[in-house]
Amino acid sequence: MARAPAFCRDCLADAGEERRCTRCGSPRLLRHAELDTLHVAHIDCDAFYAAVEKRDNPALRDRPVIIGGGKRGVVSTACYLARVTGVRSAMPMFKALALCPEAVVIKPDMAKYVAVGRQIRERFLRLTPLVEPLSIDEAFLDLAGTELLHGESPARALARLARSVEAEIGVTISIGLAPNKFLAKMASELDKPRGFAVIGAQEATEFLAPRSVGAIWGVGKATQERLAREGYRTIADLQAADETTLARRFGNEGLRLWRLARGIDARTVNPERETKSVSTETTFDTDIADFRTLEQELYRLTRKLSDRLKLADLAGRTVTLKLKTADFRLITRSRSLEDPTRLAHRIFDHARELLVRETDGRRFRLIGVGVSELADPALADPADLVDTTATKRGLAEQATDALRARFGKAIIERGIALDAGRRHGPEQPHRNRPDDEEGEGAPTGRTPPSAAPRRK
Repeated sequence: MARAPAFCRDCLADAGEERRCTRCGSPRLLRHAELDTLHVAHIDCDAFYAAVEKRDNPALRDRPVIIGGGKRGVVSTACYLARVTGVRSAMPMFKALALCPEAVVIKPDMAKYVAVGRQIRERFLRLTPLVEPLSIDEAFLDLAGTELLHGESPARALARLARSVEAEIGVTISIGLAPNKFLAKMASELDKPRGFAVIGAQEATEFLAPRSVGAIWGVGKATQERLAREGYRTIADLQAADETTLARRFGNEGLRLWRLARGIDARTVNPERETKSVSTETTFDTDIADFRTLEQELYRLTRKLSDRLKLADLAGRTVTLKLKTADFRLITRSRSLEDPTRLAHRIFDHARELLVRETDGRRFRLIGVGVSELADPALADPADLVDTTATKRGLAEQATDALRARFGKAIIERGIALDAGRRHGPEQPHRNRPDDEEGEGAPTGRTPPSAAPRRK
């Protein structure tokens, strides 16, 4: 029987049947019968936000870190030291701190995370142009046909990538290698952190069989419960089902489940996958009804959103305001613009008008703002030959962006941002905002009554 290809993930030396590398002594040997023939990878950074914070502050290295904030906020990311206590992403902060009271809590700095994510993605693109981003720290890659370019198999090129990201950027990644996207995504979860797992085509059916149907991409809680009612609890149950039966019971979804249960996934890695929207939000520690306070929170979020759009070279035509009432009712209101925008003052002006309509004395626990219908950034914010004031405000924002980039985000303060700082004294409701950034632009001087009439 032929020996399965193997190499050391730390020094990349060929390996035999030994349990440790004969060159460097590392136990991190990668061995698989299909290692040299697989080319679809899923790469995910390990506890990315927390890893960046630990990189930038070595004093945090051996401490549990939670990225989030506020008693009523949720966990964005938890490092692995925090995870062993039971802390998980999307968990309410009060539960996370009850499980891990010694954790260091840090508010997210999305601009920093996006910048690091870009550095990592640039390295992905050095391996292959077929990179499909899923988020700022996660992507699919297809390395088919790159062997001649790199002089090594996709598996070795990926292992070399993991070493360079850790050494040069200071965060770690986990890799899943497989014949398709579905299996690659599953593989990347098997060996975290600093993982590299392989699922081959020959073993896919056996590997999947004992797992819950909830492990299948796209099967949420409701679908899982429906499948269970029909007698399908494990992937083995789906494998035993006839394709026609699943199609009859579940339509096209049944056909998809039949294929994925057997490890069949025809989706290609699509580098043209587009971001559909960009948004940011914050949950308050105390419900807020006062318009002025809500307006201040909206402005800070708008400033942050604008920074993200500019950093990602994006612009959008639709502005959306998101509110959640004290009784957890979600409200979204949108407005479409004639031209796409990325400017904070334009986004704020439109979102503020939407906020006026909803501020009728109700108390809110969350506010958010986003843009969608993303468009060519070259079309964004054209000069207004009629309203020259708008053009001047756009030029002023560009100038202040340059100053903030050079001297720090708090270098320029105006109007509502300064007032927000004064008003958030001990007597004001504390807010769980996702960044410490101080806004620079000013909203218009109009201040409506705190309980503006709501239009239907």
